Amino acid sequence: MSRKGNCLDNAVIESFFGHLKDELYCNTTYLTVNALTTAIHEYIDWFNTERTHTTLKGLSPVQYRTQALAA
Repeated sequence: MSRKGNCLDNAVIESFFGHLKDELYCNTTYLTVNALTTAIHEYIDWFNTERTHTTLKGLSPVQYRTQALAA
């Protein structure tokens, strides 16, 4: 989370949580906290390493960061 009053940082995290809710929770029931925790960890890993983002030119965040550091 960002510091108080910084809407630009807050927009990024709000966008992530919106995607998390739409892509992970929608029409899904988790019977245990452990099942939910595991699903969230797997989602975050997938989101960072495999899910492509149009704002990152069709790359995942890890691919985009690797490409930027190599240049």
